[in-house]
Order: sequence, then C-alpha cells, then structure tokens
Amino acid sequence: MTPIQSNTALREDVYRLLAACYYPPTAALLEELSCTGLVEMMKSIAPDAVETALQMASYCSTAVLEEQLVEYSRLFLGPFKLVAPPYGSVWLDESKTVMGASTARVAAFYDTCGLRLVDGFSELPDHIAVELEFMSYLAFKQREALSTGDRDEAGRLSGLQREFLADFLFPWLEPFTTSIVEDGESSLYQAIASCTATFVAADMATVMSTSHA
Repeated sequence: MTPIQSNTALREDVYRLLAACYYPPTAALLEELSCTGLVEMMKSIAPDAVETALQMASYCSTAVLEEQLVEYSRLFLGPFKLVAPPYGSVWLDESKTVMGASTARVAAFYDTCGLRLVDGFSELPDHIAVELEFMSYLAFKQREALSTGDRDEAGRLSGLQREFLADFLFPWLEPFTTSIVEDGESSLYQAIASCTATFVAADMATVMSTSHA
C-alpha cells in the first residue's frame, strides 16, 4: 500500500469513528474509543488531534453509559432547548431551523455522488454524523480508485472532498463544536467535540493543499 493509500484509509476510519460519536452512545462504541486505535491514527494524519484523542480514550474507559446517554440527549435531542443542534441548517441558514435551504443543498450534493439516504433513516442529510460518514465514504472510494490505479477518479474524489469540506461541513463545525465544549457537562463529549474540530481543520488543510490524489 502506498503512503497516500495508507493515509486515505486512515482518514476513512477516523471520519467513521467520529461520525459514530454523534449517534446515541453504545457500550460497544465506548469500548472501541477507549482503545488507542484512534490515537495511533491521529499520530499519522493529524498530530494536533492526538491530545484530544487521548482524552477521549481516557474518558471512555471510565464512562458510565447511562450518564452519557443523558448528556447526549441534553446536547442533541432535547426536549428543551438544545445545547448543540447537530444540523448544519441551524447554524448556516438565516431561519436557524432544521430542513433549511442548506439541507437541500447537502442532499443535492449527495445525489451528484450517486447517494441518497436509505428509506427509513431517521436523520436529515445535514446531521453532523451523516456529513462525517459521507467524508468517510469519499475517502473509501478514493482508496478504491487508488488501489486500481485510476488516478483520474482518485483525483475527482479528492476534489469532491475539498468541495464538501469547504462548502458544507467546515463552515458550521466550529460554532457547533464550540457550543459543546463551552456548555457541555460531560468531559467525554467535550473531548469528542474538540477532537472533531481539530481533526477536520487539519484534514481540510491537507486536502486543500493537494491538487491530486
């Protein structure tokens, strides 16, 4: 595996793990995050995020699942005013509501990539977990293209990642994660938010500096 294939595989896995953090927590997720796998991946592709990845692992190793479920609900679900609404439209659109104009633009972008949310999926296209999963998917497809030697396709997929980060994910990530860090009551979710923000910023800098796969 070439260095760029290896890095792309790591990016795919990091985005997948971070996406999982924004769905309701499970014992399996806490166990996976308590291992040092995420830390090791960050050492290779986003050294600035190593410290917060270490914090995540430490907090997960002692976290009580029921307490994290309560905090997850308080941050992202309600029923009262949400600390950190996990939808891009709330942060990007003037209406500050879900299902705004930016939600439709995200869905259209997925469609141009041949994707749509499966029937019965309960989240909106601009949910933070969905956008992070989409970045994982693009990295996966890029890795596939690289493995077959299709550099043109790999370059196209790299360009899609740059466009998606710049136009959709990055513009609302900082205020979203900052709200968790400043108003969160769980050290674990504060670490998750900090790790997400640091990794995505580092990844964006990397993909923006590369014009080819």
